[in-house]
Amino acid sequence: MRMTDFRAGWAVVGNDGQRLGTIKRVGRNYILISRSMFASDLSVPATSIANVEHETIHLNLTRREAEQMGWEPAPEHDELEAEPEDDLHRHV
Repeated sequence: MRMTDFRAGWAVVGNDGQRLGTIKRVGRNYILISRSMFASDLSVPATSIANVEHETIHLNLTRREAEQMGWEPAPEHDELEAEPEDDLHRHV
């Protein structure tokens, strides 16, 4: 699956099955995850995505580990371009 296939609103869970949040935005090399009102958004790098199943992103680390990675704020200048052809070779 390609980064361009991911959509806002999809669930993101750790490899421990605990929900981290939902996709807010998709960049070239990361997904921005919206969490609860009291927690800041996280920019999860594509390299931390282990699997995608039924509109759920599964990470290759636990929710707690992801929360401690320092993935805040979102990377600058990493937005997906309008042309999906640029992303044809980026698979997760």
